[in-house]
Amino acid sequence: MNPSKTIIRFAQCAEQSDGPIKRIVGFVEAKHLISLFDDATLDANPRSAKANTVTTDIIDSVRDSPAIFQFKTKGILLGTSDYDELERRRYELRFHNPAYEGLLDGGHNMLALGTFLLGHVMDERQVKKIKLWSDLKAAWDEHGDEVRTMRDEFTFKVPVELLVPSEPEDEEVTEAFKLALIEVCAARNNNAQLTSEAKSNQRGFYEALRDRLPSHIAERVEWKSNEWESDDTRPIKVRDVIALSWIPLGVLAQKGLLPTQTEEGSPLSFEFTAPKLYSGKGEVSKLFDRLMEHPAVSKPQDGPRHELHSTAVGSAFDVTGQLPELFDTVFLGFKDAYNKETGGAFGRIKAVKVPKRGKVSTPYLGLDNDCTVPDGFVLPVVYGLRALMKIEDGLIGWTTEPRPFLDRNLPALIGAFRMPMEMAGFDPQKVAKSENSYRFMEGEVEKALMKEQARRAA
Repeated sequence: MNPSKTIIRFAQCAEQSDGPIKRIVGFVEAKHLISLFDDATLDANPRSAKANTVTTDIIDSVRDSPAIFQFKTKGILLGTSDYDELERRRYELRFHNPAYEGLLDGGHNMLALGTFLLGHVMDERQVKKIKLWSDLKAAWDEHGDEVRTMRDEFTFKVPVELLVPSEPEDEEVTEAFKLALIEVCAARNNNAQLTSEAKSNQRGFYEALRDRLPSHIAERVEWKSNEWESDDTRPIKVRDVIALSWIPLGVLAQKGLLPTQTEEGSPLSFEFTAPKLYSGKGEVSKLFDRLMEHPAVSKPQDGPRHELHSTAVGSAFDVTGQLPELFDTVFLGFKDAYNKETGGAFGRIKAVKVPKRGKVSTPYLGLDNDCTVPDGFVLPVVYGLRALMKIEDGLIGWTTEPRPFLDRNLPALIGAFRMPMEMAGFDPQKVAKSENSYRFMEGEVEKALMKEQARRAA
């Protein structure tokens, strides 16, 4: 696949080199940035740009004071490991891997500038519909040629910072440069509260997990902040998926099938308490990163991007791929199972919300339900499905298919679960923060499985 490429021409610039990085800084006339909207993407930027008051202010600054705009904005940050310096302060940039090369910072500036340029060739009502980078790209694909015909009108300058390898012919220096790009990008985005998940996504830690999720679920996960584009449904938080992954990963850890030492030989533990899956998702996300960056689990491929090679962890991700549907199955069946088995009124529990109109959606599949079921009630039941998991030849799988098992046993499981719910005063947070809730449900699932096996053996 040919790399995306573009040529940047500086009006004036200066160079600095230190370690593996060369920095080229200066001003670029807007007309020489037009090709960026064709070639570069926001994939390397952990935050997807979204129209807001900041982008509005940037557009106003260009319109009201173009002569000094370059002093009123931070501009954009570009980075690539493959480039050529041409004549007349021109640089040809080739982006081989847009996951970590391209636009590293300044996504909102690019969104605002692109919107401003399109405003010269599009109807005002159409321009107002540009809210996301994807909206801009769609509009640019349709009207970019019109913008290019009037490019000489756009002479206002934009600050541009370009990062390239200090010694591009030296393979070791170039590899060090690639690894540094992610850290630079993360640091530049600190003011925007760059999440650890966004950096993990850039390093490729989620690719193997994403590939094993059903596509209709994977496409709803907000793998990096602000990228979700639908106004109709809420995105699935990547932390929620990572928390589910630790249900089978935790089994592997208990069986000693995850790394137990660092590269240097120091002890390493991936043990954690079950309530962390509810109230410590940030911690288990960091634990996930520590696991995925271990050389026994994944290896860098093409710079900082990691590729999974642990079959054990891969099998845990296969199991994880089924957990969102199982979570929603518990969510959907909880009320009826509770009412049937306990004779109670689930809707009267304070933490349960019954909408006066319409329906609520299940967390992962977005299916209709007539009441909310707090995660603190659902998660311990789903965690209990660990009792159905088995290890064979170092891989984790299911003793019996979990969905039919739930269909057969959910009423009895929810009926038993009333006890920890009642002991916690029907407070879902207290339920989910108690280790006993998870152990209790794991025991109940195990008992239900043993009963089924005994009936089949009789």
